[in-house]
Amino acid sequence: MSAATLSPIERQSVWRTLKSPRLLKTELLAGLVVSLALIPEVIAFTVIAGVDPKVGIFASFTMSVVIAITGGRPAMISAAAGAVALVVAPLVRTYGVEYLFATVVLAGIIQVLLALIGVAKLLRFIPRQVMIGFVNGLAISIFLAQMPQLINVPWQVYPLVGLGVLIIYLFPKLTKAVPAPLIAIVTLTVVAVTAGINVPTVGDQGELPDSLPVFGIPQVPLNLETLKIITPFAVAVAFVGLLESLLTAKLVDDITDTPSSKTRESWAQGTANIVTGFFGGICGCAMIGQTMIGVKVSGGRTRISTMFAGIFMLILAVAFGDVVAQIPMAALVAVMVVVSAATFNWHSIRPGTLKAMPKSETFVMLITVVLTVATNNLAIGVGVGILSAMVLFANRVAHFVSVKRELHGDAAVYTVQGELFFASSNDLYMQFNYAQDPQQVVIDMSDSHLWDATTAAALDSVSAKYESYGKRVEIRGLNEASAKMRERLRGNLQ
Repeated sequence: MSAATLSPIERQSVWRTLKSPRLLKTELLAGLVVSLALIPEVIAFTVIAGVDPKVGIFASFTMSVVIAITGGRPAMISAAAGAVALVVAPLVRTYGVEYLFATVVLAGIIQVLLALIGVAKLLRFIPRQVMIGFVNGLAISIFLAQMPQLINVPWQVYPLVGLGVLIIYLFPKLTKAVPAPLIAIVTLTVVAVTAGINVPTVGDQGELPDSLPVFGIPQVPLNLETLKIITPFAVAVAFVGLLESLLTAKLVDDITDTPSSKTRESWAQGTANIVTGFFGGICGCAMIGQTMIGVKVSGGRTRISTMFAGIFMLILAVAFGDVVAQIPMAALVAVMVVVSAATFNWHSIRPGTLKAMPKSETFVMLITVVLTVATNNLAIGVGVGILSAMVLFANRVAHFVSVKRELHGDAAVYTVQGELFFASSNDLYMQFNYAQDPQQVVIDMSDSHLWDATTAAALDSVSAKYESYGKRVEIRGLNEASAKMRERLRGNLQ
């Protein structure tokens, strides 16, 4: 891990952990637990994408290690993820795995470019209710993802899952020296193997690799036709992966009460994908389920747990594949069920919270949750949630604009109050009595502000309408910014 890539605070945190056996043990065990939870899920994602399991295993190793070195969010886990696997599945079916590797490299380059132009700053425009919807939708998705392991399975699976959940909840009351999920996984594996219980295991999910990843250039024609094929997929992967990673980073910020650089997270994700493509891996991004296992359940706080999640995963898959293959899926389901419950924001659905919350904001949260779960795509859920929040906000603010008419001698004086933009100024034109007003009309804008060209065009239309009646209009009281905008746009809006 290069110290040069870390801030002074992060270097201090890493060095303090390396010098403390207790803290280092926590980080290493957190990485181990995460690696065990990663293996079956990554294999499942490779099935979705239509590639060999080793492509996902290799990607998870390179993503974790590179992210730790290049400076992503401390303790956040990045690996081969389902959201991006869905995006590239059609590409793999049509063109093959080598085009996938080229797409991963290009997606990484795009993410680095997005970081350089400051796309991470857009995160501040995501409303709180969308973030809550994102978290709740993800928690539900994590739980629903366990259903295939709980339906049409031997009955012994259910008591094993129940035992695992009890261990995870109760073991910390005895000691927190060892992560409870690790104890649950080991205990359930020993019980299943010694008792000869025939239940689905990690080995049933797919064949684990028996070799290390090697560097290689994607074997695709280096021409415009290839670029034309992979670019749409690369752009989709870049945006979906970046959105999920930045939202997960923000969530970890809140849980740990520590800040992180979203710009650095963006280019770190891009760098990791570039490296991954050259080492025969599928595209990846932050994985909130495994991140919650490492941060919230196992106590990981530094890049050490992130790096060793990938290292342990590769070691377990390649060197101890036969042992890992015997882990019952029930053990990992138990871990993910607990993670799902811990991730969900239960406060957000309390009757008191829902009663106090504006209905529009509750709707934004619900639409984000529903679409995230229904599409199994966080980007769609969050995107529609943001759009809904924008529309509802614009509609609410539009109603704060008022136009008051008074007669002062031979003049009609209109006082406009409120923020004028496309949603609030479209009706402005209809607020004036063009035919009945006297020859002199004054529009006082002292208590308002012009925000866009739509408003400037509306004022031009009002002036033109009065002039068609032979009446003189005076618009006064514009603040400096509004006056400059109107002067700049006057005569250029027809």
